[in-house]
Amino acid sequence: MSNFTIVKADDVKDYYEGTDVPGEFRRLTQALGSEQLAATLIRIPPHSDFEQSTGHYHDELEEIYIITRGTLTMRFGDDIKKVPAGSVVRVAPKVPRSHRNEGDKPVDMWAISRQLDRSDATLIKKFWAASKKAKQHRS
Repeated sequence: MSNFTIVKADDVKDYYEGTDVPGEFRRLTQALGSEQLAATLIRIPPHSDFEQSTGHYHDELEEIYIITRGTLTMRFGDDIKKVPAGSVVRVAPKVPRSHRNEGDKPVDMWAISRQLDRSDATLIKKFWAASKKAKQHRS
């Protein structure tokens, strides 16, 4: 194993390709050969409800979200915040969360956490009302 790895995110599989979910979801952890950290690039097109009214939480994982383009509407428990590019967000374990792009520009968000050998995510099927400003499905 090399002491470093360089991966172009667009070369990594988009898990939403061929689905009805708008945007992209690119898990980079395996491509990087990462042993301790998990990294995912999430791209949300303008006016898209990425998680389609659902949310999730993690039992153990603390997550860091880095917004590198656009402004994202994020929900943490009962709090809803607008998070612009250049922002970094930490979310503790057990905190329900979700996000959507209600703006006119695409959003790029990087999700970083420690790597687990199992999933600890729990889906919340009805976390918040669907956005009237954001399409729920891929065009």
